[in-house]
Amino acid sequence: MQDKTLVIIPTYNEKENAEKIVRKVFSLEEPFDILIVDDGSPDGTADIIQSLIPEFPGRLYLLQRKGKLGLGTAYMEGFLWGLVHDYTYLIEMDADFSHNPEDLPSLVGACRQGADVAIGSRYCKGISVINWPLGRVLMSWFASAYVRKVLNMPIYDCTAGFICYHRRVLEAIDFEWIRMKGYGFQISMKYFAYKLGFKIMEIPIIFVDRTEGTSKMSSGIFGEAFWGVLKLRFQKIRKK
Repeated sequence: MQDKTLVIIPTYNEKENAEKIVRKVFSLEEPFDILIVDDGSPDGTADIIQSLIPEFPGRLYLLQRKGKLGLGTAYMEGFLWGLVHDYTYLIEMDADFSHNPEDLPSLVGACRQGADVAIGSRYCKGISVINWPLGRVLMSWFASAYVRKVLNMPIYDCTAGFICYHRRVLEAIDFEWIRMKGYGFQISMKYFAYKLGFKIMEIPIIFVDRTEGTSKMSSGIFGEAFWGVLKLRFQKIRKK
């Protein structure tokens, strides 16, 4: 199988960032393909991506969904699409430049060197977050500490969303196990990979808060993750 890498980017109202993130990823020396999964953005994000596809044939793809169906389901659809299209490495990345595309080669490089899951980590070398209010930094850091304690999982950034998976991990995880559809999805995926014995590596990154567009974080998403972690601890897991 040819060694191909797919960057999966979920979008909802990202017209300020959509074209910029696509062009930045394609400007990198290493070749990456991009799949945008758009949840019916009313601001025309999908139209922007659609207009770019002829410029990048065979490298830029778009999945359009009807309405906000959740971050987790967007990634799961993206994973399934990538597996069907024979990608070896599949990467989760935000559209808002909080994840620096320049770090993409480091993530996929870690997987090529033996990791099954490579996490772009904000906390494995102290705290590497820029432009977040102190309250949000503390909430995020303590959330990861809480997950690490409850699930006994040796990962510093349990809620990270900048991740490279080798396809064998995604083939082993049954997505029907996933009960949390918001940011708790990120915790579930790491936990299942860990419990199934896959090698997980954290790569230090600098996380920069978005400068354009609006955050999708909400108290409901946070609450789902908080209570979902307790349920996750007692969930039975077996390889698909």
